[in-house]
Amino acid sequence: MLLATQAGAAEPARHNSTTVPHTLRIGDTLDFDSLNPHLATALTLGYLSQLTMAYLVRYGHDNKPIPELATSVPTQANGGISRDGKTITWHLRRGVKWSDGVPFDADDVVFSTSVVNNPANNEVGRDGWDQIVKVDEPDKYTVVYHLNRPYASYLPTFFGSAGANPCILPKHLLSNLPNINTAPYNSKPVGIGPFRYAEWVRGDHVTLERNPFYWRGQPKLEKVIFKIIPDRNTLQTQLQTGEVDLWAFVPSAYVERVTAFPNVAHTRAPGFLYVHVDFNTSHAVLRDLAVREALRYATDRKLLRDKQNHGVGILQESPLTPVSPLYSPIPEVPHDVAKANALLDRAGWKRGPDGIRAKNGTRLELDYGSVAGSQDIDARIELLRSMWSQIGVALNVKHYASPQFFQVTGGILYGGKWDVTSFSWQVTPDSDLNPQNACGTIPPKGQNVTRLCDRQLDASLTALKETYDEKQRKALVARITRRVSELVPYFVLWIFEDVHVFNRDLAGFHPNATTPFDDFMNVDI
Repeated sequence: MLLATQAGAAEPARHNSTTVPHTLRIGDTLDFDSLNPHLATALTLGYLSQLTMAYLVRYGHDNKPIPELATSVPTQANGGISRDGKTITWHLRRGVKWSDGVPFDADDVVFSTSVVNNPANNEVGRDGWDQIVKVDEPDKYTVVYHLNRPYASYLPTFFGSAGANPCILPKHLLSNLPNINTAPYNSKPVGIGPFRYAEWVRGDHVTLERNPFYWRGQPKLEKVIFKIIPDRNTLQTQLQTGEVDLWAFVPSAYVERVTAFPNVAHTRAPGFLYVHVDFNTSHAVLRDLAVREALRYATDRKLLRDKQNHGVGILQESPLTPVSPLYSPIPEVPHDVAKANALLDRAGWKRGPDGIRAKNGTRLELDYGSVAGSQDIDARIELLRSMWSQIGVALNVKHYASPQFFQVTGGILYGGKWDVTSFSWQVTPDSDLNPQNACGTIPPKGQNVTRLCDRQLDASLTALKETYDEKQRKALVARITRRVSELVPYFVLWIFEDVHVFNRDLAGFHPNATTPFDDFMNVDI
């Protein structure tokens, strides 16, 4: 491991001449339209938020929560959660300051809670937050949430760093605004992390600098530059030439190539992300379960994984990673083109002269929404086009810039302006499946972009939210994943194997499977 340079000591020898000491250059293709995680969900924004923003808990190397701005993780065993599960007490650290030097206290937590539940704010989602009936502030370092029912996903949801969840916001900067949607803060947030925002050049890069007020002390890195490189082949080239030091979550199609570069090292392990194919069930064609089932049967996932992803990825039906303690396997749906065709025949979808099926005058022709600039995803789409053509389905591919595609308000994904799409979700460490599956989280209320609402599924999802016992939660997760497999609002292509490729001069980088940028105090280059 590289050690922080002592005064007068020589810099450690470098493997690569392109290394800039104590400056880490991270590259990724995805862009974002806001730096405030209350308003945007891009995975890459999660990297930046883990480095800069304010959270009650973070996550350690074992993917378990560790207290950050809270002094302990509330549980029923330690009295932080009441016996009936409806009261959660947070005890806060003293002597903590925001990255602008202003003291942090319970006022910020209470204010941030009201921000999430303010309907005027374009929040990503409010699942769980709507269970809070009252917030007490007995003193400046204690916050008590009173819930109308138990809420087992309190840790990642209520200001935890895992997943697409909001951070704590500084009351002193935002409390005078009617909403946060257009606040200047969103372009240069003030947080409580080892780094703070120094510059954002939209569409090009974000620069972070050491946060001089961080309560844990100073990180070894002086600067982090996040480079937005829309084309993955260009990003690959910059990693090879040393213009980029770290590519996190390398797409599977690039793993074999980039891990062979002599100037880099890498880590590879099962992750919490899963790649999936989504169906917009609010559209007439895809309301037909037979169509969704047929598309899944027609998809040769092993071929996709082996050919397009170079064998990287874990094939299974469940969206839960096999390293999750709540994982239970469910029966795998085989690749079966004959069965897919038989399903469509029985459902009344008849082939036309051009081979494309139709029913009641509606052609089985689907708009596939995708992010531009990702050649490996385009290769996946072309394989799907070929597979689905065997059952009489046509695809029209429409590409969008990533900010436009993922924008929460008015964007393509959340606006439902697509029939089929494919990207990645990350399951939180508590294995809460509500955000992507519950009736109450259909946009604009959340992330259920398939817009499927099933009462049987919803009952199990509600029980999962209210159950703290891990054994009961595992049984509920198994029931939920089986029901999703039956309904096919989406299907899992594979579970990510997290591959992070980085400059051989980088030391101290030990990413977990949940929040790989949560532990950056001892990272250096």
